[in-house]
Amino acid sequence: MAYIAVTALSHAGLVREHNEDSLVVGPWTLCATVTDSPQTLVFPLGRPLVVAVADGLGGQPAGEVASALVARRLSALGPTLTGPDTLRDALDVCDYEVNTAAEGHPELFTMATTVAGVLVLAESLLVFNVGDSRVYAAGPDGLRRVSVDDSPPPEPGRRTTSAVTQTLGGSRASGTPVPHVSASGLAAGDRYLVCSDGLTDPLPDEEIDAVLRAHDDGRAAFELWKAAIAAGGPDNITLALVRIGAT
Repeated sequence: MAYIAVTALSHAGLVREHNEDSLVVGPWTLCATVTDSPQTLVFPLGRPLVVAVADGLGGQPAGEVASALVARRLSALGPTLTGPDTLRDALDVCDYEVNTAAEGHPELFTMATTVAGVLVLAESLLVFNVGDSRVYAAGPDGLRRVSVDDSPPPEPGRRTTSAVTQTLGGSRASGTPVPHVSASGLAAGDRYLVCSDGLTDPLPDEEIDAVLRAHDDGRAAFELWKAAIAAGGPDNITLALVRIGAT
C-alpha cells in the first residue's frame, strides 16, 4: 500500500519569547508550542490529508491565537477536502473565523496568520498558501519553490523582507485574501517541504537543498532546524517534510 510519511517539528528559535507558529498534519495539530525532536507520522495514501504550517503575524497581537484557529479548522475540514474549490472554501472559512474571533476583543484586533501547505489526494497533490510561509518540491533536480510569496520585493542588498501583502485575518478592512492553489501529479518518491519563514529567512535555498540531498525524514528535519539555529534562529521555526512512499 502506498503511504504518506510526514516528519515535523516546531521551535521558538533563539530570539522570540514564545512560539506563534502552529502545525497541522491530518488529525494532529501542534499549536503555539514546541517539539523536543522531529516527529514522524505515517498515513495510508487515499484519503485527503492536509499538512500545513500557520505562522502568526509578528508585530501584531495574538498571532498564536490566529495560527491555532487556522490549524485546528484545517484539521477538522481536512477529510472533506476533495479539490481546489473545497480547499479555497476552507481557507475562506479560516479567514472568516480569525476575523470573527477578533470582533469585540481589542486585544485580538488585527491578529492574523500566514498559511502554507499541501493537500494530498489519492492521485494528485494541491499546494496552497496565503502569505510568505512556503512549500518546496525537493526532487532529484534540486529544490523548487512551488508556493507564491505574498511579499513586496526585498530592499536592494537584502535577500528577504518581513512584509506580507495578504494574510488570513487582519480585520475585514483588509479584504478577503485570494489563496494561491496549484495542482501536480503524485508518484512514489515525491518529497515536499512545508515551512514558516523562520526557516527560509536565515537559510538560503541552496543550503536547504544541500541538507535535503544529504538526509531523509527525521535527520533532515533536525539538520534544517540546527542550521537555522546556527544562523541565529531569528524567528519561530516550523517545518514538515512530506514523503510519498510505496511498499
